Amino acid sequence: MPYIKKEKRGYVLDKNSTAGDLNYLFTQLVLTYLGNKGECYQTYNDIVGALDGCKLELYRRKIAPYEDVKIQENGDVY
Repeated sequence: MPYIKKEKRGYVLDKNSTAGDLNYLFTQLVLTYLGNKGECYQTYNDIVGALDGCKLELYRRKIAPYEDVKIQENGDVY
């Protein structure tokens, strides 16, 4: 978990947020879920699966189309 200053904790992300701020918020969500569900293999598996699914969906919906635009603008490397 990133170690950010206490005064920055508990806020909503804004245009000045960093990757560390985002990581902190993800970590807090995961720790809350873990606290609610309890520590066991299934809970850890659920957390990792949800994070992985989120990552894959972000790539599919946002990053791949962005990359396609950049290929058109700058030419393909392949």
